[in-house]
Amino acid sequence: MKTTFVSTSAMQNAVRLAIQRAQSEVTDRQQEVVTNRYADVGLALGSKSTRSISLNREVARIDAVLDTNALVGQRLSSSQVVLGQLSESAQQMLDTLITLSDGENASLVKVAQQTINGALGNFSALANTSNSGEFLFAGVNTDVRPMNDYFAPGSPAKAAFDNLFQSRFGFSQTDPQTETISAADLTNFLDTDVKQMFEGPAWNLNWSSASDTNLTNRINGSEVIQSSTNANNAGFRQFAMAAVVGSELIGGNWNSQARAALSDAVISMAGSAITSVDEQRAELGVAEMRVTKANVSLRTQKDIVAVYIGELEGVDPYEAATRMNTLLTQMEASYSLTARIQQMSLLNFL
Repeated sequence: MKTTFVSTSAMQNAVRLAIQRAQSEVTDRQQEVVTNRYADVGLALGSKSTRSISLNREVARIDAVLDTNALVGQRLSSSQVVLGQLSESAQQMLDTLITLSDGENASLVKVAQQTINGALGNFSALANTSNSGEFLFAGVNTDVRPMNDYFAPGSPAKAAFDNLFQSRFGFSQTDPQTETISAADLTNFLDTDVKQMFEGPAWNLNWSSASDTNLTNRINGSEVIQSSTNANNAGFRQFAMAAVVGSELIGGNWNSQARAALSDAVISMAGSAITSVDEQRAELGVAEMRVTKANVSLRTQKDIVAVYIGELEGVDPYEAATRMNTLLTQMEASYSLTARIQQMSLLNFL
């Protein structure tokens, strides 16, 4: 007969290993109680893990689109605010010109010119508005300042207008000889030479560095929208034309017929600018509404996918908590047993 001896060291190691396994499992159960999800999804689901990965990838995709839509919505909202200010500025300019019924009243003419100068100076500031480091009205050229300042030293737009007037009439717009210009000649100058300055190549050469192509964004799985507007649109060009003509010519030494024709022309330009700017605002408003609807749809999709993920990866929190408490009880018993084993020594019996 052979007797096998079991040392207290071996017994302590066995208990220690049991405690370590229990501690690891307690950590997993604690995680499951907090997250209501398997601590190790791959181990728990096995071959079904690919389905879990696909569903979680879909949630990540939806979250990415929602994050992008948040930026798009912010850009659209900021653009609408700026266009609203531009429309208000054009309206103030229009109201001032309409009240200028007596073109020979020097004080009213001075007030009108100051108002128009302020609107023109504010125009470039509004057109160059940026959001999150991107210019709102630069089209796809978001890193390029879209609009030149008409009053800046060496302004090409200012030089172009001065040259146009000088070439047509043989003297500057500040020359007293402007009194000799007929209403018909002035109207023809505005309808041909000045109008061309705010169209096509001349506009891009003297005024704008913006792209005609607007930003586009995919706001859900199948819908793509234009998420910006640009400073080459009619509203900006018409506003600039009304403000420049008013700023440069309204204070001139005109005869009564020419002054009346000038006032009518600038009023018409300002009115067209307001209409065009408001049309841009309406287009951005429609895009903003589409983003809002897309977000509602995306959040619904995410909720549905989350339900499937919960059914696949979810654990019963009560079961996990019960299992955790059982393990903690077992660990306490193991600790007590380890303490008793450590007290076992032959010295206690000698």
